[in-house]
Amino acid sequence: MFDTLLIANRGEIACRVIASARALGLRTVAVYSDADRDARHVQLADDALRLGEAPARDSYLHIERVLDACRRAGAGAVHPGYGFLSENAAFARACRDAGIVFVGPAPEAIDALGHKSAAKLLALRIGVPCLPGYAGAAQDIDTLVAEARRIGEPLMIKAAAGGGGRGMRRCTDVGDLAALTHLLEAARTEASASFGSGELLLERLVEDARHVELQVFGDAHGGAVHLGERDCSTQRRHQKILEEAPAPGVSAELRERMGAAAVKLVREVGYVGAGTVEFLLAPDGSFSFLEMNTRLQVEHPVTEAITGLDLVEWQLRIARGEPLPLAQHDIRWQGHAIEARLCAEDAFAGFAPQAGRIVHWQVPEGAGVRVDHGLTLQPTIPPHYDSMIAKVIACGADREQARARLLRALAGSTVLGLRTNRDYLLHALRAPAFVAPGLASQAGSAARADARCERAGDDPAVEAYSTHWLERASAHWPARRADGAWAAIAAVLLLHRQARRFGPFALWSSGGVRETPLKLRIGEATVVVRLAYGAGLPVVATVGGERHELEVLADDGLRARLAIDGSETTARATLAEGGGWLDAEALCAEVADLGATPPEGRDRAGGGVITSRMHGALVALAVQPGQKVARGEFVLAIEAMKMEHRIEAPVAGTVVEVGASVGTQVAPGRLLLRIEPETAAATEPE
Repeated sequence: MFDTLLIANRGEIACRVIASARALGLRTVAVYSDADRDARHVQLADDALRLGEAPARDSYLHIERVLDACRRAGAGAVHPGYGFLSENAAFARACRDAGIVFVGPAPEAIDALGHKSAAKLLALRIGVPCLPGYAGAAQDIDTLVAEARRIGEPLMIKAAAGGGGRGMRRCTDVGDLAALTHLLEAARTEASASFGSGELLLERLVEDARHVELQVFGDAHGGAVHLGERDCSTQRRHQKILEEAPAPGVSAELRERMGAAAVKLVREVGYVGAGTVEFLLAPDGSFSFLEMNTRLQVEHPVTEAITGLDLVEWQLRIARGEPLPLAQHDIRWQGHAIEARLCAEDAFAGFAPQAGRIVHWQVPEGAGVRVDHGLTLQPTIPPHYDSMIAKVIACGADREQARARLLRALAGSTVLGLRTNRDYLLHALRAPAFVAPGLASQAGSAARADARCERAGDDPAVEAYSTHWLERASAHWPARRADGAWAAIAAVLLLHRQARRFGPFALWSSGGVRETPLKLRIGEATVVVRLAYGAGLPVVATVGGERHELEVLADDGLRARLAIDGSETTARATLAEGGGWLDAEALCAEVADLGATPPEGRDRAGGGVITSRMHGALVALAVQPGQKVARGEFVLAIEAMKMEHRIEAPVAGTVVEVGASVGTQVAPGRLLLRIEPETAAATEPE
């Protein structure tokens, strides 16, 4: 037994664990890095201890510092959350050696199931369905090439020691020796850099497969159950963004077969605690073991929503030595739930992570909506960790009600101060493949998906519902741009707030009509808005060929209510003199007041300047001054928020300046590379 729990994590999951631990009467202890000194999880816990500097390796990943914090706090147990040390067998073993309860499986179970190759071999041995592949100890290139040719194409190359898309490569022609060797070496290099191990496994690739996972639990008394499945097929770059339970189209019979296979793995190793067994579900209904995550998953709330169970409470009770709270026949599922991961990233610019201060945020809560987050009133998002800032979960009597509630909650959410993936999530929730996954998943092949597109009126967004549907469909999603009405709202609020100290907006001009031109930068575009106003008259905004009439009905400096062309709308904005952020008409963007004078100093590099779009570390530099590059050629890579972002040359030309060296921490706007375009002379302004 233990009465004090240390949470070795941060953000929303730390807050989530604190809530369940407190409900059980446990004393909670938070840990934090220098970047998280004022974080919400620190404020919520009964006590908090500093681990170290902001980088995870100096704080949340530093095993000895976490153990020392446990000793100082008198914590008898540690909950690792997810990520960081949650699947680290060495950490679990160190906790056991120190007499501290690790809320999770034994290190031996992590070794057996947390490593892809070891788990695959175990699954094969006990008869759990697996894809044809290779997970052997021999890792020389000749062996891997021979095994790849034996397995056949299409082939997936994976890092054995990690996930998240790193160390993963797809091969469509195993007969091309040079190409296959290059893919294997590239995957090994990336796996080694990301996970400290270059070990690879090979698997036959199933086209149009879905990612379906089973939530499992085991206890120290030999009990094991599954809590049903989740569908996590909506992914970008192998990262989940929407998850749901139950999985669309999965019958009770298929659930039982998949659940039995998952529980078989758990029982084989005497697994204790929460885990997730991941399967690939083929279009023909067959399933194959992928891997096991030996921890609580980010998406666990959707399982909680349809079972009515608190999975963190289950973890803590099992860690205290209690048996499973329910037997398999007692578990019931009701309704449907969908989770969206709200991330600080620019989804329409390569998912570039965003870091900085959020000046205002709001995510509506209501019937069937839950929000898990770690945000304070005006939080600063550090560049050192994952980009997820909140999880929005909606449940309903059926899938469509859950989807509609999630759409409404996200559409009504606001984050001012940096870009998020909100609009991308709204696109995904409205996409035909997601709206009707049962119909879309019947395609079974890209060819049939193409035929279905023709029947759907050549809609390129109609895709087979699989782990690749989102990337295929989103290639056709344009980033929403500010239209004339949105620009008019921005201009009116800017001028209104600048003039508030002089009196009501309608009384600025005591005689006649006054006209004020505003030049605004909205995202990457420059827009001129001409405002005409006078006493007792609505404001007339002219944007290009558009004309809009507006009136500010109420404005508290953050939330404004306006009438535009006879319709009422609500906006949230930090707009003041010089600009700010505006969220209106389902678009959130930064606005800058450029004044009446056009900006000077147009960059003469003809698009050959590469600056950082994010906080991060320069981890690869493939060019040097004087080197010629082709357009689209890889030139450098930045690591930010646990992801590597590869950058290609925007133009063909010669590298004339390198602005940072490998290992340098860079901030947005930092010059990284300057390329003299081959056609520079022809692009000089006259």
